[in-house]
Amino acid sequence: MSKVLAVFGATGQQGSSVVNHVLQDPALAQQYTIRALTRDTGSEKSQQLRAKGVDIVTADVLERASLQDALRGVHTVFAMTTPLIGPDVPEGEAALNWEFENAKRIADVALAMGVKYLIFSTLPSVRDVSGGKYTAVTPFDAKAKAETYIRSLSPKMESAFFCPGNFMENFQAQFWIAPRKIDGIWTLARPALATSKIPLIAAVDDSGRFVGKILAHPEKYAGKRFCAAEGRYSWDDIAAALGKSAGQKVVYKQIGYEQWRGMFPFAGKLFEEAFRYAEEFGGYFGEEEESELSWAIGEIGERGDLLGFEQFLEKYPFQLQE
Repeated sequence: MSKVLAVFGATGQQGSSVVNHVLQDPALAQQYTIRALTRDTGSEKSQQLRAKGVDIVTADVLERASLQDALRGVHTVFAMTTPLIGPDVPEGEAALNWEFENAKRIADVALAMGVKYLIFSTLPSVRDVSGGKYTAVTPFDAKAKAETYIRSLSPKMESAFFCPGNFMENFQAQFWIAPRKIDGIWTLARPALATSKIPLIAAVDDSGRFVGKILAHPEKYAGKRFCAAEGRYSWDDIAAALGKSAGQKVVYKQIGYEQWRGMFPFAGKLFEEAFRYAEEFGGYFGEEEESELSWAIGEIGERGDLLGFEQFLEKYPFQLQE
């Protein structure tokens, strides 16, 4: 009999990738029956999953009773949490604690309902890596704190961790920091050096590849963290690739932190500290970034199985907006 795999955020980027990967992998499709968890079972994306034969179940991370119903009879969970970012919402410790408590609630209910294995989408702890110097990057710190808590539940419930790099999709979605015309030239502006590199992953296409490896070999990867990305790209390379896709030249320009902070409609300090941390402490994943990425890519197979940034932009062309 197949095991029930409950996927949080099944209609979002990471969750949908996990669902589709399992459905398309013959071995995983036999091993697991998917239960897609979402707040809106009537959405178009939910209906698309239902058409593929996926069981769609309502789950609200803010309501323990909802989680109990959603996780009844589940063997394995893929869980992710969304940060509290936006206008007119708390920032700082309040935002960190809000997201952490949501993750903790999922883990506590999963344990109480007899779930055997939890795969959690995590991120590095900026405040720990920086020795407490940077404390505003709460989406990272909340997930890292949740990871520590989830690890403490072993051996009653085993766990593994998917730690994705920057989403390639963000360059199109985050329009307020997309390339813009400066003195008539399309310019990608960031406070980092042009040669600084960031890890990129096609979240929708490739998150499932990493999580699928854990699902295929849960005992082997218990307690492991997959720092997941196709590769590391310099800002110069990113600008050139965006321009090539859009059919216009795009150049990279390093700007000051005050100007960068002013580009955000909200949470400017968060994004400022995220860049300061990466520049000062070795990158998005910290000083061991290259080795951790190499290990993760090696575990899932050849790098060519993942979508490179130029391939991503060929599949999903980038559009410049005046």
